[in-house]
Amino acid sequence: MTVTKGETLVAEIHRLDDRGNGQAAVWREQENGFNPKKLKLTIPQTLPGEQVRVVVDQPDKRRRKALPEEILVANPERTEAPCPHFELCGGCVWQHWSYEGQLKHKTEQVKEALKRQGLDPELVQDTMGMDNNPWHYRNKMEFTFSPEGDLGLHEQGNFRKIIPLETCLIAGRNMVDPTMEISGWVKEFGLSGYNKDKHEGLLRHLMVRESFATGEIMLALFATEEPAGALSTAVENLIDRITKKFPNVKSLLWLVNTDWADRTQSEETFVLAGRDFIYDEMAGYRYRLWFDTFFQTNPVQAQKLVGLALEMGKPKEDEKMIDMFCGVGTFSLPFAARVKELAGIEIVETSIESAKRNAKDNNLPNTTFLARDARRGIDEIHESWGFADLLLIDPPRSGAGGKVMRRIGRAKPKRLVYVSCNPETFAEDVAELLPFGYTLHEVQPVDLFPHTVHVECVALLTLNEE
Repeated sequence: MTVTKGETLVAEIHRLDDRGNGQAAVWREQENGFNPKKLKLTIPQTLPGEQVRVVVDQPDKRRRKALPEEILVANPERTEAPCPHFELCGGCVWQHWSYEGQLKHKTEQVKEALKRQGLDPELVQDTMGMDNNPWHYRNKMEFTFSPEGDLGLHEQGNFRKIIPLETCLIAGRNMVDPTMEISGWVKEFGLSGYNKDKHEGLLRHLMVRESFATGEIMLALFATEEPAGALSTAVENLIDRITKKFPNVKSLLWLVNTDWADRTQSEETFVLAGRDFIYDEMAGYRYRLWFDTFFQTNPVQAQKLVGLALEMGKPKEDEKMIDMFCGVGTFSLPFAARVKELAGIEIVETSIESAKRNAKDNNLPNTTFLARDARRGIDEIHESWGFADLLLIDPPRSGAGGKVMRRIGRAKPKRLVYVSCNPETFAEDVAELLPFGYTLHEVQPVDLFPHTVHVECVALLTLNEE
């Protein structure tokens, strides 16, 4: 048959894309009855093997996106999404999938990534999920204000529309109440949100951080004006209500951002109450977190990451170690306590300053931290400090890249622990090391982001003995 505009179709989901959306294909006949063409469909909120009914607009296009009208044949792992915002909010994509199903899929994701690079998928262990309920796991959330002053998260696939917040099931349990308090304060004083198209309005974002270890909370409001003048009465009211109702808020910040870029950045920071940072702890070490500090957002699972890295790396007292992409020292500190010397490399200068401060706070004088890009940093460390027995690498989602991996290969550390947040770039990076005589021994996926497509991995490579 010929598919017409707005026609109802039945499609079967054959796989999920890298954003967690179902993929299907429907063959449609041409008017002359020859050469049928394939219509590729992206159908969110569906699972592999499901048969769904959809209404397709403009089916003459090769690719279309459509929401399911009805699930005709459900995947047996389908479950009821508990969040009232799930169908619209872009924060989660898999609340309709049992947690066991999510974990199995993530394991397969990692295996497929390795296979595409000619690596052995049997080295991949089952994904390590959360031991308890996989909800309220995030210690950091960034919410956005709509032009009308509503506070919430972006709609799926639409960064112009904000879904007003009633609750958030992935945010830490103690983060939601002060967030809703600020939302009510904005409405009470009739404050405007920022209009991204017109580049006008007051409030842009609210960042909330919570330390699950210390209980401290940071609330950071990003605005286009200073908290003075006509805003003084409203700001004084905010300080009063937050400090009285939420004594665990140890940092209440007002950050001025007039840049057109839609990012949580600050041109000037005003501390309304408390300090400009909060304390957090991980693996027995204390860290200071500022509003722009990168820190693992699931502290429960991050503890497992650190433990796995230590277990695989087997640091020794007489060894030197390099921690590449070290950030504020999440892995550096627990490893530094177990090796002779540790050098950390990170391109972000503020993170290096934090790493130095964190090492000092935890009495780890055997550390050196260098603000350099990875390639130049490793060369500089080798010239001034020597070669490492053990190397840990925790790059961004884009991976370390071939040039960095080849530098590592030529440096020949005996053991390498790779912590990854992207299976695709992880597999590409590992493949770069094989010609240098390295063997991949084990890959352990860890689920740090339940109900999303993301999965972390910890892997061990060793240099073959000549």
